[in-house]
Amino acid sequence: MNISDRIQHLRKGKGISQEELADKLGVSRQSVSKWESEQTSPDIEKVILMSDLFEVTTDYLLKGIEPSPVPSTQEKEKPNAILFVITATGFIFLGLIVAAMVWYEEQTAVSVAIGLIFIVIGCMIYGIGVNLSDSKSAERAKQVFGSINVWTLPFIPLSLAYNIFAGVFTTAPYPIPVHPFSRYAVFWVVYITLGAATNLIIFKAKKK
Repeated sequence: MNISDRIQHLRKGKGISQEELADKLGVSRQSVSKWESEQTSPDIEKVILMSDLFEVTTDYLLKGIEPSPVPSTQEKEKPNAILFVITATGFIFLGLIVAAMVWYEEQTAVSVAIGLIFIVIGCMIYGIGVNLSDSKSAERAKQVFGSINVWTLPFIPLSLAYNIFAGVFTTAPYPIPVHPFSRYAVFWVVYITLGAATNLIIFKAKKK
């Protein structure tokens, strides 16, 4: 592709006619026609005007040299999303531990509230972090966060449901063993099955 081809290609890419280009450059339509048919070449002043009009470099117009892509500074400065996943997961784990400790000592609904506050903070850190991070690490972070926290996030809700179902009627953030122990076993079967199934789905989605 020579300069005449590039001018024609850029002009058509802008959706303008030879006459319109001529008007913008202050030349006749015949001049533009001669440029595109290789009869003459534009002077340097017109090359500069066309580079501004077509938003390309003069090197591209004259020699066909494409400018080297410049990495986005903003993209470079974005943090790795995995760091947010680690922090968020730490808060969620801490929420489970603190909730269990408070319940063990006080046996009040406050334990669940404290645990849920930590969990919500952790989820907020994860959500904000993914949006602020670079796109490549954000995609990986979603998989890591999901595969780990599928075990943590449903633990308190499932425990509360189990305790009600088992007739304990407490707000304990973890399952309370009661007789018959078959109910306690059912909780762990449901919990493990749910976590394993979700991890399998995440793993299959990752492979695709």
